[in-house]
Amino acid sequence: MTLYFLVKYLHVLGAIVILGTGTGIAFFMLMAHRTNDVDFIARTASVVVIADAIFTLSAVIMQPVSGVLLMMLSATSFTERWLLVSLALYAVAGLFWIPVVFMQIEMRDLARKASEQRAALPERYFVLFRRWFAFGFPGFGATMLILWLMVAKPF
Repeated sequence: MTLYFLVKYLHVLGAIVILGTGTGIAFFMLMAHRTNDVDFIARTASVVVIADAIFTLSAVIMQPVSGVLLMMLSATSFTERWLLVSLALYAVAGLFWIPVVFMQIEMRDLARKASEQRAALPERYFVLFRRWFAFGFPGFGATMLILWLMVAKPF
């Protein structure tokens, strides 16, 4: 195995982790939310925050590092349009993902507090959840487009 293929493998693996973790987090958070069970929501949100910190963050860091290495190893230019569009979409995804991380932390904290107090979730939780849900579409959509551009290199 050459260095190029090893780095390419890591780059593809990073994309899989970002998409897989993002999809999994969204699914489990949505399913927990739908139960309206404060204890279950608090436990799920706690796991979601940990998963995002471990898996998504490490992959988000690995992607540009492995991408730059791939460019150097393949003599790809920073001026290729597919790459410029991908980088812009990566920034868009980040602009939606970063606030989502803080929303998840706050939703976790609100759910934990409600669980401890045996109270209902406060309205702030529901406001954050709706915003979190809405932010997922452009963030995930940008990531899906990046993957397509990475594979197809259409222009």
